Amino acid sequence: MTEFLLANEATLRLAVFLGVLALMAVWEVAAPRRRREIPRLLRWSNNLGLVVIDTVLVRLTFPVVAVGLAVLAEARGWGLLNVFEVPGWVAFVLSILALDLAIYLQHVMFHAVPALWRLHRVHHADLEFDVTTGLRFHPVEILLSMAIKLAAVAVLGPPAVAVLVFEVILNASAMFNHSNIRIPAAIDRVLRLVIVTPDMHRVHHSVIPAETNSNFGFNLPWWDRLLGTYRAQPKAGHDEMTIGIDQFRTRRELWLDRMLLQPLRGAARDYPINSDRGGKK
Repeated sequence: MTEFLLANEATLRLAVFLGVLALMAVWEVAAPRRRREIPRLLRWSNNLGLVVIDTVLVRLTFPVVAVGLAVLAEARGWGLLNVFEVPGWVAFVLSILALDLAIYLQHVMFHAVPALWRLHRVHHADLEFDVTTGLRFHPVEILLSMAIKLAAVAVLGPPAVAVLVFEVILNASAMFNHSNIRIPAAIDRVLRLVIVTPDMHRVHHSVIPAETNSNFGFNLPWWDRLLGTYRAQPKAGHDEMTIGIDQFRTRRELWLDRMLLQPLRGAARDYPINSDRGGKK
């Protein structure tokens, strides 16, 4: 099974991506959480256009991606889990947890360093919150994120199948928890004990800096709770909260060309964690 998964990595990842994207899109139409104000065609065409650019750049820049590096690390004995003998299932679980923590810490870093926030705010400047928001990242952020992920894999030495499973789950959960879907409150309270839900992550996309700097988890919700960055609900409530940041608020800013140039435009003010407003509770 492991060999089959690794041999069909690209096909598996594409199938899950398209399947989850389609499922969330249908769910958003059937049971939306918030009213849509901006035409879907405008946002989706530009957000998905950014995904295409990101994917091409990663393939051109990195000859080896995370799963391939994990295979290489295992063959050459690189990384902690290849140095210390542990049962396979323990290595698998530890790898999923460690990689998820690394993504959480990376996310916090992109909110804390003004230069990195300039890149990451492209994700936050979306004026609505739906499944494509979870895919909207500046290409330079994607390249930096891949470099960080490769470094984590090299240090950890996780099983290749664990890296593949983690990447598939992370991508699927990012689309799920950015979706504009309605989940009953009672079910949401249970779900957010084990996975980041849309209502939990939507708080992170509030225009209020203190709310933007909360709920950093993309997959597992435990790091926010353990490290003090958890916020249960937005102050204004989910129906009335304003999505985005206080910059780039016209529909023209949703176009692909504006997103690509956005890190070079305007000040990196208010939202970085170490700013007066960004760190204020």
